[in-house]
Amino acid sequence: MSRRCELTGKGVMVGNNVSHANNKTKRRFLPNLNDVTLVSDALDRSFQLRVSASALRTVDHRGGLDAFLAKASDGDLSPRALKIKRDIAKAQAAA
Repeated sequence: MSRRCELTGKGVMVGNNVSHANNKTKRRFLPNLNDVTLVSDALDRSFQLRVSASALRTVDHRGGLDAFLAKASDGDLSPRALKIKRDIAKAQAAA
């Protein structure tokens, strides 16, 4: 399972631990990923996604999964999230 947010594409970053003596050793900054269940109002079903905490706050701020995916760029989304976005667009066009 990759350490990448399915909604924002946020992934692992690399940097240095710097000691008091200014010695530098490589380290990894891991994203704060959570397994969450988000509900789509247009499709009337829920989806399990691996999402960063900041993305979860953004989904809440924008008014739910449907509104978030409508504004999200396709390049940031995982293939699963992209399929959900297309399904939501179809359901909203039909309604």
